[in-house]
Amino acid sequence: MDQLNAAEDAATPPLTRKAKRARTVARLVLVQALYQLELTGSGVETVIREFSDYRFDGDLDGEPLAEADEAFFAEGARAVVRGQAGIDAAISARLASGWRLERLDTPVRAILRAGTWELMLRKDVAVEVVINEYVEIARAFFDDAEARFVNGALDGVAKDVR
Repeated sequence: MDQLNAAEDAATPPLTRKAKRARTVARLVLVQALYQLELTGSGVETVIREFSDYRFDGDLDGEPLAEADEAFFAEGARAVVRGQAGIDAAISARLASGWRLERLDTPVRAILRAGTWELMLRKDVAVEVVINEYVEIARAFFDDAEARFVNGALDGVAKDVR
């Protein structure tokens, strides 16, 4: 079975520089969408449609959203909402004793949920890529303490699910 998986991974062509950039932007937008979903209680399809219809023409903190991989973004949003109970359980298993996911800031929860989705369900994406991308997103919004926290939590989740 491992040989089949390795052969499948080898058959997947590497992403171009442009495609990698599109994924990076999609991850940033995904975190924003997950944040919005939690704050507003809107449905996932409504938020995906809003981003597709209005937001991908603009920018977010100087990042042109038109470069985003919209399919990857939509897949992530749907998967996180659909699998949130399992995703949250995987994250909670890596929190310090006595900590609950609800105690974390909403943006940190969004970052961890997006990263955990990729670690759990997008085995085609290397663990190092997932962790690095979401740590960088954390750095964009917070100081180094939160980025280190995201790094540690996602590293722990990766050990559990990969």
